[in-house]
Amino acid sequence: MAALFVSPVFPGQADDRPMKLPTHDLAGLIAAVSFAAGLNVYATVATLGVLGRTGVLDLPSQLQLLSDWPVIAGSGLLFAVEFFADKIPVFDLVWNALHTFIRVPIAAFLAYRATASLDSWEQLTATAVGGLIALAAHSGKTAARAVITPSPEPVSNMVFSLVEDVMAISLTWIATRHPYAAAIAVAVLLLVIIVSLRWVVRALRKLFRGAERALSTPAASNS
Repeated sequence: MAALFVSPVFPGQADDRPMKLPTHDLAGLIAAVSFAAGLNVYATVATLGVLGRTGVLDLPSQLQLLSDWPVIAGSGLLFAVEFFADKIPVFDLVWNALHTFIRVPIAAFLAYRATASLDSWEQLTATAVGGLIALAAHSGKTAARAVITPSPEPVSNMVFSLVEDVMAISLTWIATRHPYAAAIAVAVLLLVIIVSLRWVVRALRKLFRGAERALSTPAASNS
């Protein structure tokens, strides 16, 4: 069965040996990592890679690639790009719209690879759930941006983006130490998104209408 290992921390004791994370805790970690990927996939992958590289987290063999320096460097570089791109009003909407096709598939892929040693139906279920959780997180984030971006001042947009970055990294870190706590946090966040589903859909429609008008205006002027 698949299992992850995390380095235990005991008061007054330094121990670099990894501690086995039971298989059933894998569900909590996948839920948290999928949600984090829906917010910022590059920060999530980079965090997993660094944790794996430093020995804090012993990744499953199918995810060992994340701890390779090229992957860490690449995801770190893309995180740096997103860190600035995601804080530019209007452009962040385009950036997030395009990343619908990046965050969700990568989250599903991580879930798929992490559960490679489980039964086929369990692996496919984990993959689908991971993708759906990432989609929910991404949709909630994008909808919130659609509301915040029209604000005349850029500070709120930057602060909101910074909170997302911190949340993605923190949630990934907490999931390696306390997967149940991370899973509960994700459940609460998903509940908030579900309760706000009508608002989310309305905000997304407004976003796409605005993007359509922005694209059609130059075309009309050129004709």
